[in-house]
Amino acid sequence: MARTEYYDDPNAPRPNSLVVAASAVVTDGYGRVLLQRRRDNDLWALPGGAMDMDDSLPGTAVREVKEETGLDVEITGLVGTYTDPRHVIAYSDGEVRRQFNVCFTARVVGGALAISDESTELRFVAPEELGSLPMHHTQRLRIRHFLEHRATPYLG
Repeated sequence: MARTEYYDDPNAPRPNSLVVAASAVVTDGYGRVLLQRRRDNDLWALPGGAMDMDDSLPGTAVREVKEETGLDVEITGLVGTYTDPRHVIAYSDGEVRRQFNVCFTARVVGGALAISDESTELRFVAPEELGSLPMHHTQRLRIRHFLEHRATPYLG
């Protein structure tokens, strides 16, 4: 299923769903950030996805990282909340979503990197390389907030 992301676009379709989601900034021992190249839009992104009815938000982040990357992680902190109504995601099946995303920090505790059906590539990326990757600016914002080592989580 293809997806198109809109930001502050007056021509964006109107949302017809609101989805609660979690993502995670997972780093390795060298300070590199784990990213996946998404199959549905060919952009680089943090691992993450929608919360299930029987999940907690931290549990959602742990599950999504495992499903999308093969790695087992534990949550270590909170980057922030991302609820900007100007960000709309349209899917080829007709869903047009507003997403409420809570972004956590996490560290690897097991597993092995494995590409899922949601991605075409996985890698740990050094902060200085992030600018050269095709990525939606809402993903860049979360990573930037992480790299700023904020004293308090971003609330937006």
